[in-house]
Amino acid sequence: QVQLVESGGGLVQAGGSLRLSCVASGRTYSTRIMGWFRQAPGKEREFVAAIYWSGSSTFYADSMKGRSTISKYLAKNTVYLQMNSLKPEDTAVYYCAAARTVVHSSSAGDYEYWGQGTQVTVSS
Repeated sequence: QVQLVESGGGLVQAGGSLRLSCVASGRTYSTRIMGWFRQAPGKEREFVAAIYWSGSSTFYADSMKGRSTISKYLAKNTVYLQMNSLKPEDTAVYYCAAARTVVHSSSAGDYEYWGQGTQVTVSS
């Protein structure tokens, strides 16, 4: 099992920045990809970004390219999502997720483990 705990969400004005953190514990060696998803009320869960646990490859949703950076600090078992130039439409609960078997997946159904989520609210 892999346990994930997100933090770093909050209220920020449009154009501002936030850095989300996801601390992983448990059997992290079974994790292949760590991803960030978001979900707003009444909307489907959307892919944000992902990073390979054992490598350096990353990939992003089109809406996040150029204004977000996913990174990791393995010594702390932590994955980060730096978001800049935030927009009101970025408002959502952001979830950290771990996938064991898939590669380059942006589908929530391919991720087996999920955190509790952290709220990001962007005001105009």
